[in-house]
Amino acid sequence: MLLLVSGSPHPDSANTRFLTAIGKLSGQEYVTADYLADLTIFQPDRDKAPWPETVLRWRTDLTNAKAVVICTPAYLHNLPGVLKNSLDWLASSGEFDGKPTLVLTFTPGPPRGDRARQSLLWSLEALNARVVAESAFYQQQVTFTEEGDIAPGEDREVLLAAVELLQ
Repeated sequence: MLLLVSGSPHPDSANTRFLTAIGKLSGQEYVTADYLADLTIFQPDRDKAPWPETVLRWRTDLTNAKAVVICTPAYLHNLPGVLKNSLDWLASSGEFDGKPTLVLTFTPGPPRGDRARQSLLWSLEALNARVVAESAFYQQQVTFTEEGDIAPGEDREVLLAAVELLQ
């Protein structure tokens, strides 16, 4: 199972739509972590039993995932708080250890997202994720079909190659 993680978990966000298209493109079974905004704010002294239900779900989804695709916008040149908070909840539990991970940003245009992607890479390094590839994609360049799929072209080919690296 492929776990799709959006830095902007709103179902109508550009990042969530992009991730859903990637999930369909992969041809694999996938799950979207669309509940990350429901995680309580991480505090180290809360990281003990009984954990909040959403924390357990997040950790279980990561454990069960064969691979992870994370796509994020940039907020103030950095990760959205929802995404950073979700990663903080994994600091002591180890679910990302060695997990094949594809890191993407999906922003309106260059160079937006570069710093957010770097911040995400640093966090994933601390979590010992196995990042197989990372790239920036831009809303002004990616074309979608009426069905919400990524239209044939260079971006689709790059994404297909990147998803294959997760195998």
